[in-house]
Amino acid sequence: MADEAKAKGNAAFSTGNYTEAIKHFTDAINIAPTNHVLYSNRSAAYASLNQYSEALTDAKKTVELKPDWSKGYSRLGAAHHGLCQYEDAISAYKQGLEIDPNNETLKSGLADAQSAAASSSSRSRPPPNNLFGDAFGPDMWAKLTADPATRLYMQQPDFVKMMQDLQRNPSNLNLYLKDQRVMQALSVLLNIKMQSGAGEDMEMPDSPPVERKRPAAEAEPVKEKKREPEPVPEPEPMEVSEEEKDVKEKKTQAQKEKEAGNAAYKKKDFETAIGHYSKALELYDGDISFLTNRAAVYLEMGKYDECIKDCDKAVERGRELRSDYKMVARALTRKGTALVKMAKTSKDYEPAIETFQKALTEHRNPDTLKRLNDAERAKKELEQQEYYDPELADKEREKGNEYFKEQKYPDAIKHYTESLRRNPKDARAYSNRAACYTKLGAMPEGLKDAEKCIELDPKFTKGYTRKGAIQFFMKEFDKALETYQEGLKYDPQNQELLDGVRSCVQQINRASRGDLTPDELKERQAKAMQDPEIQNILTDPVMGQVLKDLQENPKAAQDHMKNPSVMNKIQKLISAGIVQMK
Repeated sequence: MADEAKAKGNAAFSTGNYTEAIKHFTDAINIAPTNHVLYSNRSAAYASLNQYSEALTDAKKTVELKPDWSKGYSRLGAAHHGLCQYEDAISAYKQGLEIDPNNETLKSGLADAQSAAASSSSRSRPPPNNLFGDAFGPDMWAKLTADPATRLYMQQPDFVKMMQDLQRNPSNLNLYLKDQRVMQALSVLLNIKMQSGAGEDMEMPDSPPVERKRPAAEAEPVKEKKREPEPVPEPEPMEVSEEEKDVKEKKTQAQKEKEAGNAAYKKKDFETAIGHYSKALELYDGDISFLTNRAAVYLEMGKYDECIKDCDKAVERGRELRSDYKMVARALTRKGTALVKMAKTSKDYEPAIETFQKALTEHRNPDTLKRLNDAERAKKELEQQEYYDPELADKEREKGNEYFKEQKYPDAIKHYTESLRRNPKDARAYSNRAACYTKLGAMPEGLKDAEKCIELDPKFTKGYTRKGAIQFFMKEFDKALETYQEGLKYDPQNQELLDGVRSCVQQINRASRGDLTPDELKERQAKAMQDPEIQNILTDPVMGQVLKDLQENPKAAQDHMKNPSVMNKIQKLISAGIVQMK
């Protein structure tokens, strides 16, 4: 794991992503805290970001862990040089040369440090109590990096060079006063707030401002010669072992094998694809996509056991490598799909459903969610098929009938329900259960069963009598009348249906004659106003005009009554107690 984190750090460093490199080297150090190479590499990354204090700490740790390693002194010298501690840098380079006298990096670093030391000693120093000289002390870089206003400037090479020059010679400050970034940095270092002439915070440019050309009439001020800052030694490249080089090469070869496998898969050349993916796994086992891709091939070939094995390996290896959660979810989804393909009974779907649910906890993918819903639906259908037994259904229905006769309606419902589980297509069981619900006053449940009974067997008149009776009890007389009349189409002589029609007509006529008591009228109107059909009639502009004509224009009203559709709607309003005919 430490080698893997180190390799990632080296890769990030080589692309110039020093912050990411530091993160990976830190992860590696947490795993292998005695590895001197890791501290050396992180020191170089810190130095690349001009964070020389941190670079110095890591360089010292490198020398402490491996005092006979010349590269550690090279890191130490570079860090001291970056902090303008030239004498310490010279000492570090000399110690390294004692171990490796022919090391060109150490020789070059020593020469640079000696040159910087000589140049620094020849320059004027600020007075001991000089405010600006104190600002550019050893902790300057830490302050600038910590402050959000100046942190971004640390990525700008020209700004870094200016600050390095000021750190070496603060008297050069007047050379950079026109650069607002320097002024902002100075305010951070002195812990004061500088303002522009307008009294607002100065806006920092991303790059130095373009020099304004002076008019001919203006005198050109005498410019001091700008000193070139001392060069800071470039960090050396990362320490890469032969083993790491070999791993990198094998990883590249493995990716090529994967691409070849993908091409073969698209051509449906599954055996060739498996060969390439297997070769990729032999070369490099740090990428679980090789396993998930091979699992996909096995899935296409119908080799579900092999597919599941590869998916399990991918999940296990993915956890070890801390792979992207989407990749782990993909492996689980693929495994769930293979389990669904193998399912023959409702029980077989349970592990597939569980696997899909685990995949969704990793990544909520719409495709995985759809597969989960399909699996749950298939499981439920299989359960119904496995439970289907018409003979047992009839026995349960007969038990329900016995309890119904004994007026033990809850027990009867229990057996009717079991009967329907055994045979969901039995209209008689729905009819009987609807009768139980009616006896118990559970009208909505009874109405639902009656409607299901009619749906299963439209010619079964018992379904109409059940539905009509429930609607009558709910005082929906016009709807009950329609239900009874619909049943009479299949059995015109059915006495129960005929009696139902007669009862409905009587109740409707009571409303037409105005024989309802005030309480009955109020109750019927309130119930009617909750009926969507009544609401639609009352909001219909045409019916609004008809109702107006019934009150004001009898002749026009008679013409309206000749329309069967209008007459039917008027009758519904009369039955609901909304309209009364006198």
